[in-house]
Amino acid sequence: MRIILTAAAVLTLAVLPVAAPWLQFVLTLAIAKGFAALGVAVLLRAGLISIGHAMFFAASAYGVAFLAHAGINDLGLLLVLSVLVAALTGAIAGAFLVRYRAIFFAMLNLAVSMVFYALCAKLYGVTGGTDGMPVPIPAVFGVVFAEPVFKSVLFYLSLALMVLVGLAVQRYLDSPLGHALSAVHTNEIRLEYLGIPVWAVLLIAYVISAALAGLGGAISAFAIGRVVPDFAFWTASGHLVLIAVLGGIGGVPGAFIGALFLELLHSAAVTVTDAWNLIVGMALIIVIMFMPQGIYGLFARKEASSP
Repeated sequence: MRIILTAAAVLTLAVLPVAAPWLQFVLTLAIAKGFAALGVAVLLRAGLISIGHAMFFAASAYGVAFLAHAGINDLGLLLVLSVLVAALTGAIAGAFLVRYRAIFFAMLNLAVSMVFYALCAKLYGVTGGTDGMPVPIPAVFGVVFAEPVFKSVLFYLSLALMVLVGLAVQRYLDSPLGHALSAVHTNEIRLEYLGIPVWAVLLIAYVISAALAGLGGAISAFAIGRVVPDFAFWTASGHLVLIAVLGGIGGVPGAFIGALFLELLHSAAVTVTDAWNLIVGMALIIVIMFMPQGIYGLFARKEASSP
């Protein structure tokens, strides 16, 4: 049943831009943020809240811009290399940060990300400062498409990656490493007594979460066509945490459901009133109050209760 629902949801997303072309950009950004929120959700499994994950989102986006200006012009290669940039950044930062817990982990992530944001904003000669850096349209299998065609290719590639990467992350969460990650939240001391290195478990999770955020950042860079320091600002990190909690951390689809819900709600609210923040805020309060397990948790409960 779950496979059928997932296939139906993916098919619906695939045909929506055909009926409403303006949705293509919105859905591409939603999927990109879904990847980054999934990275946050992975850490939430261990009870760790990262209020600085936008740093990896931005690191990958800037990686795309720098690599493109260095002469690399292949979409696939740029995606892979930019995700590696985010993963490497995550490995360096995570080696220090995963030693901390609770509010210390959250605030240190925030502090490191704000240092990164300041560097992006102040190093005008390198990053373009607040003006950011343009991202040229790359080639796809050696072919350079016009912008509308490329944006369509990017959307369907993002949709395919959502399925493939989602399955890979689910395999990780179902593996012994994934179960150990959940056990960190419930009884970390017992894991140490069993001889399982908690630091290594968390560092692997941190690098994976950084790579997921990096994938989202790279897709956003291609979709928007420009990278700016605001990608790394603390409000962007808070937005990712909100998406993860809103969608629910009980399963991989939760991050994407939360991102799609928030982006579509934002797009609809903007067309109705200038006070779109009020509509979005009220909707979020309702969801959080009546669906504490997130939107995905609601679907999961219905599936579990069905005969």
